[in-house]
Amino acid sequence: MKTVKIIMVVFLTTVLGFNSYAQMHNHSKMASTKTETLKVSGNCDMCKTRIENAAKLDGVSKAEWDAKSNILAVSFDSVKTNVDQISKKVAAVGHDNSKVKADDKAYSALPGCCKYIRMK
Repeated sequence: MKTVKIIMVVFLTTVLGFNSYAQMHNHSKMASTKTETLKVSGNCDMCKTRIENAAKLDGVSKAEWDAKSNILAVSFDSVKTNVDQISKKVAAVGHDNSKVKADDKAYSALPGCCKYIRMK
């Protein structure tokens, strides 16, 4: 009977140890994931596609732009990228945002329906 108790204690200790390690491992990955928002100028579904595609850098797991509020929500691995890099990429395709203004050449290249009123 004593041997059975010892075996059970060893078994439970091993199982709980593996479970604790798995929880610590997942928690450390979650710590590097951030979600932030940017105000990004645009008008239509073509803008939405262009903005979201530009925002999807390596490390970005989610990018969703809302045309009504002009808000881009991005979730990203902060070890691989940051909101400044994302905002530069969005500006490079012609869309002003709360961090970076698109250059005039990129804005001029947008289709007519995508020409929004520029941010000051």
